[in-house]
Amino acid sequence: MDAAQAIWLALVQGLTEFLPISSSGHLVLVPVLLGWPDQGLAFDVAVHVGSLLAVLAYFRRDLAALIRAVPNALAPGGHRDARLLNHLLLATLPIVAVGYGLNGWVGGHLRDAYVIAASMAGFAVVLWLCDRYGSRRATLEALGWRGALFIGAAQVLALVPGTSRSGITLSAALLVGLTRVDAARFSLLLSIPTIIAAGVLKGAGLARGAGPVDWPVFGIGIAVSAVSAYLCIALFLRVIERIGVAPFVLYRLALGAYLFYVFA
Repeated sequence: MDAAQAIWLALVQGLTEFLPISSSGHLVLVPVLLGWPDQGLAFDVAVHVGSLLAVLAYFRRDLAALIRAVPNALAPGGHRDARLLNHLLLATLPIVAVGYGLNGWVGGHLRDAYVIAASMAGFAVVLWLCDRYGSRRATLEALGWRGALFIGAAQVLALVPGTSRSGITLSAALLVGLTRVDAARFSLLLSIPTIIAAGVLKGAGLARGAGPVDWPVFGIGIAVSAVSAYLCIALFLRVIERIGVAPFVLYRLALGAYLFYVFA
């Protein structure tokens, strides 16, 4: 992989990781559409590290508050930060439990352009329906453990390429009644333990088949992914607050239709 290819793929990762449009789907499709060889597991891990650095930097104050809340995490009727920490951990459990067992099967059976196209279009409709019929009145402080667990269970669907982890958790959060901004914030915060867990799983697979690593190219990938993802988080929250989910729904429908046309 040359530097130009690394920059393009890292941009795709950074610009799509936190938008509800599926980063994994785009990372699979871009090499196919451009005729590039698969970028490999090691580069996937590298660009996800960049995305993780971006979300850690953007939510650094929130994370500091959550860390300070750790001693009160098990206290009954705890502080709102302690409750949020508990809800994030609870919402992470389903993807960790199911993802460990199904990750290899999904990669072998569902990493397909038709699956991505169907997921792109189908879950665009799901996002629109959840935004349309969710009450959008509750704040994060009002989120209960059942709502958090429901969001976490929905996140398991993100194992299917093209679904979008951000998109399905945003949909579920809207469906349980969170405001658009708080639904987006919970989805973004939930990405932190999820990306870490996925990185550990992929890293373990990478270690078993370790080969030569092009560190300069990987460094470029991490840096480009981090910067673009940070800017994208800020843009995403602004769009969600001022416009809503319509731009993402329309993009997903258009891309899904295009993919069906190209690969039909």
